[in-house]
Amino acid sequence: MSEPASPLAADQPQAFCTDDDLGYQRSRTVFAAGAAVRLDEPYRLAHLPLVAPAHPGVIARQEGRSYEMGRHARIYSLVLPVDGTVLAAAEPFLRLDDAMRRAPFAHKIAWDILPRRADRLHATLCGTLSTGDAPAIDAALRETIAKLGPFEVELRGLFCGNVNLGRLYLRAYPERRDGSNPIQALQAAFGRPPGDLYLVGLYNLTDDLDSRETAALSEMIGRWWDVPLLRWTVRDLWVLGACDDLVLDAEIATTLELHAGAPRPAPRLQP
Repeated sequence: MSEPASPLAADQPQAFCTDDDLGYQRSRTVFAAGAAVRLDEPYRLAHLPLVAPAHPGVIARQEGRSYEMGRHARIYSLVLPVDGTVLAAAEPFLRLDDAMRRAPFAHKIAWDILPRRADRLHATLCGTLSTGDAPAIDAALRETIAKLGPFEVELRGLFCGNVNLGRLYLRAYPERRDGSNPIQALQAAFGRPPGDLYLVGLYNLTDDLDSRETAALSEMIGRWWDVPLLRWTVRDLWVLGACDDLVLDAEIATTLELHAGAPRPAPRLQP
């Protein structure tokens, strides 16, 4: 099968961070010939109870961890929102999704979860800002964030990491602005070290994959690695609170604008 072509190729060129700048290649799963995907422990604790609660591999709870069948105390994080409606209408993504639905492992994807998460797709930028209650974002921090201004992001796919094996992601590549990464400037504003993984969780497996299914997944990841799926200007960030890692019950506590002016009221998500 030939490499999928991107309809963005004719757009005005934009310099984005590359795989040399970010950690996707370092963190991806390397599938050896004849290998099979085995859902790892973090996935079986945090995700599998939510998508396949009757699966024998589910870890219902674990000493020292706060998960109880995939749920935990509400955690608030800074995230980069992705418009699920716009993504679902993007022609390159439609082709990727169609390929996923026709893949040999399609029957092991939790398709019912996708529409439940369509209005809360995101990449986490700063995890665990607070637990229980929403964090206070004071005027000075809002102003610092606003002054950073909007920035472009390109979404590419597909990604399978070497941790949380069982979840499949899309990868966000921010623009390179004056030789720097604007997301890392945002992280610094929150007192966080610079991160280099901005993953949009999308597909969840409901079971292990056999060697044939794993080979198909590996081929698909390689075929779609450099394909742009969506490009947009990020003008707002969310402080998102959720009691599970799939944010099925998420609430937007705060919307932070990346430009001057008073912040708009946060939209409400339906669980």
